[in-house]
Amino acid sequence: MDQLTLHELQNYLALKYKEGRNSTGLFIKLVEEIGEVAEVLNKLEGRKKNAGNTSLENELVDVIHYAVAIASINNIDLTKAIIYKDKQAAIKYNQSPNLEEFITVQNKED
Repeated sequence: MDQLTLHELQNYLALKYKEGRNSTGLFIKLVEEIGEVAEVLNKLEGRKKNAGNTSLENELVDVIHYAVAIASINNIDLTKAIIYKDKQAAIKYNQSPNLEEFITVQNKED
């Protein structure tokens, strides 16, 4: 499997966390993972001694996992929310293209 959609990840995590986890518990895990990203960045950028073998890739995946899980158990469609939020930011900051326009162009090129 080479590609995973955000929709597929949300469906999987909604099933995985259907019972037993609440938003607060997942948020605490998210904060822990963000701290681990900070640790890795400090090591990679020489602000801290590199004493472990954790990778930025793994820690970022954990951050995405818990952020998407919180959205999933709260029935938030992240695809729609991301496109909407980006469109609002593009208007606010006068940026072009916005994400929706970018995706449209990419799909035409494929």
